[in-house]
Amino acid sequence: MKSVGRWLLWVLLAGLALQLFFVLRIALMVVIDPQSTAFMRSEAWQVARGSLTSEKGWHWSAQWVDYDQISPHLKRAVMASEDAGFADHGGVDWEAIESAWAKNERRQQLAEKRIEQLERRLAKKPEVAEAALKAVKPPKIIGGSTITQQLAKNLLLSGERNLMRKGQELVLTLTLEALLSKQRILEIYLNSVEWGEGVFGAEAAAQRYFQKPAAKLSAYEAARLAVMLPSPKFFETRQGSAYLARRAGTIVARMGAVQAP
Repeated sequence: MKSVGRWLLWVLLAGLALQLFFVLRIALMVVIDPQSTAFMRSEAWQVARGSLTSEKGWHWSAQWVDYDQISPHLKRAVMASEDAGFADHGGVDWEAIESAWAKNERRQQLAEKRIEQLERRLAKKPEVAEAALKAVKPPKIIGGSTITQQLAKNLLLSGERNLMRKGQELVLTLTLEALLSKQRILEIYLNSVEWGEGVFGAEAAAQRYFQKPAAKLSAYEAARLAVMLPSPKFFETRQGSAYLARRAGTIVARMGAVQAP
């Protein structure tokens, strides 16, 4: 029992040390711009590995720019698209999370219903049914993460999805909100978020897609970048997408309702 208790104590101390490390890292961000995030380092490794077998070779673009060097249009576009209540909530939008859970549950129920109907319709054709069931796509899961939660995840956490990691994300989110201003949180987010393979931050995205600095983005250009955020690698190769254009128009119309910090 003593050895078990000693082991548990070491685990507890290690957990506390990790939390202290995270707090100190975030506290330093009050005055020091983070040069990279955990997600960026993970992606850099993937890009580097891919370049060994790909003809495209190494591609990486990330350049920090200060808050006032990012177009106000982009700040409001990202808020309108990703987190309209960013300036007001304490880091977690519980209503958005509850809404996302409800939508995910409905999508899951519809997917299960479609599978049941397919199984009944093809009950006498097992060889066809197996292929048809494999072709059924799982329901798309949506989240209710705020800008602060996304930053917490990208800054310091791995890409794993489990209950413990979500709990750590919540702790980091509250720490970010406690130690940094809303303006600083948005500044770090816009300088580190992914906008395509090897493309990180507003400046790199503006140069990549519009050949201009982030400070010069128009409202529509900012909206197009904001629409890309949920699936940047998907939209990177679909710049002529009709959906991208329609959704950007919707974001432009919503931008007037949000005020950047």
